[in-house]
Amino acid sequence: MRALSGRLHADLWVFAYGSLMWDPAIYIAEIRTAALAGFHRAFCLKTHIGRGSLERPGLMVGLHDGGECQGLALRIPANIVDRETDIMWMREMVSDGYAPTFVRVQTPQGTVEALTFVADKGSSRWVDLDEEATARMIATGVGMLGTNLDYLDTLAGHPVLLGVIDIGISHLHARAHQVVGALAIGPQLPRPSSTLPKRPSG
Repeated sequence: MRALSGRLHADLWVFAYGSLMWDPAIYIAEIRTAALAGFHRAFCLKTHIGRGSLERPGLMVGLHDGGECQGLALRIPANIVDRETDIMWMREMVSDGYAPTFVRVQTPQGTVEALTFVADKGSSRWVDLDEEATARMIATGVGMLGTNLDYLDTLAGHPVLLGVIDIGISHLHARAHQVVGALAIGPQLPRPSSTLPKRPSG
């Protein structure tokens, strides 16, 4: 964990923008709403585990260049930073895909420097799809933890609870549900005829 070199003996802020917002799985002493300039949420990391599989891959969210991202700043107390970051690394860094990075986020109480996980463009999991292709992959992705759409449902709903509207995620959420609806009630392919050839008369 070279990213944390020299930082294991002081309080650590973490900027959460995905599942860390509703399921951090670590001890948190303080939570603040926070905004990060220069990045936005994007489903830009392919996954074959969790919410995807080899047969039906899914996408996970990461921080992508440009825009602004609203999320949460989570404070880990200094005396347990080493233990809690071990847990966080096992979860977030289980495979390539994220680059742990320190960023400056704005909170109602002032600016703090926080650790976050930026999507790694050099990763084998990195993809840069348009909204339609992204929606279709999320609509069909499923793995051992459930559907990719369930993950998007939670991600789309959580910022709303904080009073934040993520327009990009809202549009993607609506389109993914349209794709699911079309797959469920769309036109069926014609079945091969089972009619047997007629026997010659006589």
